[in-house]
Amino acid sequence: MPRETEPSFNERAFLLQALQDNLRLDGRPLDAYRHLDISFGDDYGVADVRLGKTRVLTRISASIAAPRPDRKFDGIFTITTELSPLASPAFESGRQSDLETHLSRILETSLRRSQALSTESLCLVAGQKVWSLRADVHVLDYDGGLVDACCLSTLAALRHFRIADTSITGGELTVYTPLERDPVPLALLHHPLCVTLNFFESGEKWLVDATLMEQQCSQGEIVVAANPQGEVCLVQKGGGGQVDALLVLRCVEVAMVKVRELDKVMDGALEGDAKRRDKGGMSRELRAENER
Repeated sequence: MPRETEPSFNERAFLLQALQDNLRLDGRPLDAYRHLDISFGDDYGVADVRLGKTRVLTRISASIAAPRPDRKFDGIFTITTELSPLASPAFESGRQSDLETHLSRILETSLRRSQALSTESLCLVAGQKVWSLRADVHVLDYDGGLVDACCLSTLAALRHFRIADTSITGGELTVYTPLERDPVPLALLHHPLCVTLNFFESGEKWLVDATLMEQQCSQGEIVVAANPQGEVCLVQKGGGGQVDALLVLRCVEVAMVKVRELDKVMDGALEGDAKRRDKGGMSRELRAENER
């Protein structure tokens, strides 16, 4: 299986020496993210996140399906990841790598198992018909920060997505087109985001949003998933090296601050997209007309 090109001895030594002086090769502070850009497609539920040179595209799709036998009142929500060979020569199409498995498990825990999306709201006819929601996460470019970028992209796509409105009359389900009724937002209970911190020298030095080279030179990482309200959904340590319990608590504190910052960036991107779609205030006038 192909692997990422490892940093040379001189590159590794230079990076570690710079970290001892609290310097990073790109000039960022140790606790700063790279430039973050969140954009949305013409269709609802398509989010494109660029974190430095890392780029992730997520698309949300919905279809009507039968519920699972053990969850008759809950809809279905699945997350699939794809690491394209276009993003890195280390990724192979059609073969799941350890990194893809690691990514899938974190997204599954932080977004689905934390009940960020109310699956009960996806139920249409109890025991017969529910909405089946699928998030397809495509990694288009890779330069570190993959977990954070994928979580950002998936949550942004969920918040941006609109699902068709429905009604039941006489036991018959009616699904309305966007021309008949405006699609409705998903029922999201909270907004969890992931923050990855890489540590060096057994926790003496740590940094946020490591590039690929910084990630390769680090001893390990700690992934914290939390929402802006301060509720922790996941804490996971990866890689070798021992870390002190106090370091883990410090990482959680830093992650809380970063989650709120990322959430504000996402809010701004969503507001900007809403204004772009509502040119001249036509959507507001149509909603007022429908209410009358």
